[in-house]
Amino acid sequence: MTTAEILTQIQKKKSFLCIGLDVDLNKIPSFLLEKEDPIFEFNKAIIDATHHLCVAYKPNTAFYEAYGIKGWISLEKTIKYINQNHPDIFTIADAKRGDIGNTSSMYAKAFFEDLSFDSITVAPYMGKDSVEPFLAFKNKHTILLALTSNAGAFDFQTKEIDGREVYKQVLETSKTWKNAENLMYVVGATKASYLADIRKIIPDSFLLVPGVGAQGGNLQDVCKYGMNNQVGLLINSSRGILYASKEIDFAKAASKKAAELQAQMAEILN
Repeated sequence: MTTAEILTQIQKKKSFLCIGLDVDLNKIPSFLLEKEDPIFEFNKAIIDATHHLCVAYKPNTAFYEAYGIKGWISLEKTIKYINQNHPDIFTIADAKRGDIGNTSSMYAKAFFEDLSFDSITVAPYMGKDSVEPFLAFKNKHTILLALTSNAGAFDFQTKEIDGREVYKQVLETSKTWKNAENLMYVVGATKASYLADIRKIIPDSFLLVPGVGAQGGNLQDVCKYGMNNQVGLLINSSRGILYASKEIDFAKAASKKAAELQAQMAEILN
């Protein structure tokens, strides 16, 4: 999927909402546990109830890998369901991969070719040769961890080396990599005040912004500092939407929460 196609969906739906499909069996409605594949049944209901309100879905692969082969099958069924029924929606494998070149190539094949995701999150710590194998895929996007929303981000990402914060060096260096036009970046909503400086370095790139909702990020602040003339934002919400209810109306409750965010986004876009 191209960035132009993502922008078309943003304009059509008046939304730049990404919904994180992070399924915890301890949090989903108990009646679903009687199903053969409760993870997929939960995801399917959420997707059916929210697809008109969002432009992206982001399964965090840890929430599937934790359940072994059954969880991986649920992930396969989920991405297949999205691609077959809503091919206009951008899909993100939140896998945070990144390793030496030949290993990264295999990770890329797994998520881009076998599972047919549009994008994958990648850690930049090992540098260029660990990221470029992902960037080699046409119309696929690599979402680089730049400045994350967790408290531990301050351990390394904001530290200065030679008078320059590490996350800024990551941004600047990544722009020199082959096929860098296929890069997007993760910037946590809880770091909204940093977005103005980030936009000076990567003014045109899409940013995936987790942390709105349960983690306390503010949508208005993120848009104020992070939005560009092509919108350039995918705002992720996971727990705040998925677990709005544990009752039989869980999908309807999720849709209501998603609609609240979409309405705020429509107002901002207008």
